[in-house]
Amino acid sequence: MNTKRNAPLTRVLLVWLLSSLGLSAAQPFEISDQAVRISAEGFERVVGLAHGNVSTTRLRVSDQDVLGEPAAELSFTVTRAEPNVRPKGLKPGEGGSIDSVKTFRPGQHVEPGSFDDASLGQTIRWIEPMRIRASQWAESFSLATPEVSTPAPDVSRMAVRARARKDTAVDGLVVSLFYEVYRGEPVVRKWVEIANEGRVWRKLEQLTIDDVALTSSLSERVPLTPAGYGVETSMIGFAASNASYGVIVANEVPSGLRIIGNNGALGYHPTRFEWVLGPGEQFTSEPVFLYAFSGPVETTISARSTPLDRAVEGPFQRFVSRYLGIAGERLPCDAPQWLTWATFGPNLNDAMIRQQADLAARAGFVQFLMDDGWQRDRVGTEPDRAKFPDFAATGSYIRSRGLKLGLWLSCFRDTNSPDFKTIPEARSLPVVTRLSGIAMSFTTPWREFYAQDLARLHRSSGAVYFKQDFSNLMYGDLAEGHPNRTRKESVLRGLRGLLESQDRLRALAPDVMNELTHEIYWDTPGAPCDLAALKHAARYHVSPNACRGIAPRPKPGQTNAPAVNPQKLRDELLGACFQARQIFYAHRGLPLECLEFYGAATEDHQGSLSPEVQDRQVVSWLMGAPLVFSGDLSTLSDRHLAHYKKRFALVNRPHQSWDIYRHFQFSGVPAPTDDDWHWWGKLNDAGCGAVVVVRGRAGAERRAINIPWVKPDRQYAVSALFSERRLGSFSGRQLQSAGVELSLPVYGQEILEVAKVQ
Repeated sequence: MNTKRNAPLTRVLLVWLLSSLGLSAAQPFEISDQAVRISAEGFERVVGLAHGNVSTTRLRVSDQDVLGEPAAELSFTVTRAEPNVRPKGLKPGEGGSIDSVKTFRPGQHVEPGSFDDASLGQTIRWIEPMRIRASQWAESFSLATPEVSTPAPDVSRMAVRARARKDTAVDGLVVSLFYEVYRGEPVVRKWVEIANEGRVWRKLEQLTIDDVALTSSLSERVPLTPAGYGVETSMIGFAASNASYGVIVANEVPSGLRIIGNNGALGYHPTRFEWVLGPGEQFTSEPVFLYAFSGPVETTISARSTPLDRAVEGPFQRFVSRYLGIAGERLPCDAPQWLTWATFGPNLNDAMIRQQADLAARAGFVQFLMDDGWQRDRVGTEPDRAKFPDFAATGSYIRSRGLKLGLWLSCFRDTNSPDFKTIPEARSLPVVTRLSGIAMSFTTPWREFYAQDLARLHRSSGAVYFKQDFSNLMYGDLAEGHPNRTRKESVLRGLRGLLESQDRLRALAPDVMNELTHEIYWDTPGAPCDLAALKHAARYHVSPNACRGIAPRPKPGQTNAPAVNPQKLRDELLGACFQARQIFYAHRGLPLECLEFYGAATEDHQGSLSPEVQDRQVVSWLMGAPLVFSGDLSTLSDRHLAHYKKRFALVNRPHQSWDIYRHFQFSGVPAPTDDDWHWWGKLNDAGCGAVVVVRGRAGAERRAINIPWVKPDRQYAVSALFSERRLGSFSGRQLQSAGVELSLPVYGQEILEVAKVQ
C-alpha cells in the first residue's frame, strides 16, 4: 500500500468516524496504516505501527527531537507454570514469623526482591521465559486497528491491542496499550492491560510500561520527588543542557515498586514486581506519563528561572490536580498541628493529654494528634482503659479546647481485637509481629473491615484525622485463601489494597483527613511521598522521623535528667528548620500542603527556644503548611505560648485571604540554603499571598527580594508581617525586576504579604 497516497483518505475517514460517534474532529490522534501521530499542546509523539510492530519513532517538544532511538514501547518477561496449576499458599503454622522491629536495624531491612517462595515450600517452577517487546510483536502477535474514545470531557484515549497467535508459545495472551491526552495539556499518559485468555498459568516480571529512550541531549536530570531508603523517585525532569526544553517523566506506581530508568523508561522495579495470571485473568498496570515543557531561561537579579521550574510550580500542578486528582484538595488545611510523640512516646494518659491540650490551645494550635500509646497494648482501635477510663470524655475535652482531634493507629491487631475475632484468616503469612500485634493483610477483605472500623472510630471519638503507621506490606503475604500467588505479587496487591482502603474510608467519612506514614507505605525510614499516595491519602508523613532540639530524658532507674546544653539544643532546632525546608523542596513536584514532616520541637530548656527560633520554625514549615509540632508544652513559658499564638494567627490571616498553604513558587530565586538568603512564594493565581524570606548564618545584611510570580501589569501593596511595616506600593514589573529591599540579622526571617492595590 502507498502510505503517503492513502494518508489523506485515512484522516478523512477518521474525521467521519469521530463525527459519527459524536466526538470533536479535533481529536489528537491522527491514525494511518503505518503510524499514529499524537498531538498534545506542543508535544508530539509518533507511534509506529509498521508490519504489526508498535514502537515510538518520534518525540518532539516544540520542534525539538527528544527521542534517542526507536522505543521497545512495552516490554515484559512471561513464564509458564510447571505443573500448570494455581500456586499453593501457606496454611496457619507454616512459613514461620518475622519480628518487624528487628528489621529496623541497619542491614536487617527486608528486601522483597530476595523473596524465594520455594524456601516456603512452593513447588511450582516457572519455566520457558520469553521477553515480549511491542516493537517485535509481529513475531508472535496480531495487531488490531487502534480504537479512539472520549472517556470524559476534554480527555481522549487510544487503545492499541495485540493478540498472540495460536501457533506461538504465548497463545492466549492479549496485550492492550492505552494512550491518554488532555485538552490543553502537553502530556501523554500511558498504561497497559495484559489478559490471559488461554489455559496456562503465567507469571509476568520485569514490566516496563513505557520502554522509551530519551535522547542523551537531555543531559540535565532534576528529581522532583526524592529517592531514598531503597525507593526510587516518582518523577524526574529531563532537560536540555541549555535548560530551554525537556520532559517530566512521572511514574504513578506506588512506593518501592516503581523505577525510572536513566534513559527515561518507566515501569516496575525489576526485582520486586511479579504478577501471576490464571486462565481468564487480567492485569492492569498503574499509569505513567511524559509531560513536556519549553520556554526561555530567564535571568533574574537573584537566580535563573527555567521553564522546568515554571512548569512544575504552575501548569504541572494544575494538571495533577485536575486529571490525576489529589485526595486532600477539598479538605481544609487544618494547621498548625501538635502531636504527642516527641517527648511522651507511648506513655500517654488522660491527665497528661488534658494538660497538653490546655497548653496547645493557649499556643494557638488547631489540631491535636494523640500518637501511639492511647490504645490497649498499643495496637488496634480500642482505648487502653487503664490510661483512659473514659476515652470519649478525653476526646470531648480536647475538642472543648477548640482543637480538632487526631488519632494514631496501625495495621497490626492482637488476637483479642474485633478484627481478629471476625476474620482471623486475614492475617499475613509468614506471620509478621510488632509488640503484641500481628500484621493483617490489605490484600484481603479485611481492608473493608479496616475502613469501616476507622469510620466507626470517627463517629464514636470525634476524631477527624487518622495517622496510619507500622510496616506490614513489604514483608509479603502467601497465606492460602488470599488472592496472592507469590510473595512478590502480594507487595503490589497489598499497596493497592492499602490505597483502596483509603478511598473507602474517604467515602464512608468524607470529613476525615487520612494520613499515610512512610512506614506503612514501605518501611521505616521509608518511601518518600509520591503521586500514587496523594491520589488516595489527604496527607503523607515523610521520612525521616526527626524532632531535634528535645532534651534527653532520664533513662529507667535514673533519678536525674542528663545535663542540658542550651546552645546545642538551639543549634539542633535551627538545623531541624533547615532540614524541613530541604525536604519540602525535594518534594516540590507534589502539592506541598499534603506533606507532614516531623517536626518542629516545642520545648524550651534554659532559653534554647528563643522567639527567633520559634519564628524560624513557623516560616520553615510554611514552605508547605505548618505541620507538625511536637514536644513537652509544659516546658514553655507564658511568653512562648503567647508568641506561638501570635505567629500562628499572623500566618493564618493571609491563608484565609489568599489560601497560601496550597501554593508554592520557587522559580527565579535562590534554592534553600542556610548559608545565605533564600525565599519562596505562597501566591495565588492573582499574585497575592505571602513571600517567605530567610537569611542563614552569613550573607549580606541587606538584600533585594525579587518576586517573579506577580502579574507585571498590576499594582501591589507589600507589607512585612513580622516587623509590622508597610513597605510601599509597587508595580508587578518592579517586584519582578528590582524587588523589595529588606534587612535581616543572621538567622533572621520575614513574611511579606503581597496584596493587590484596590
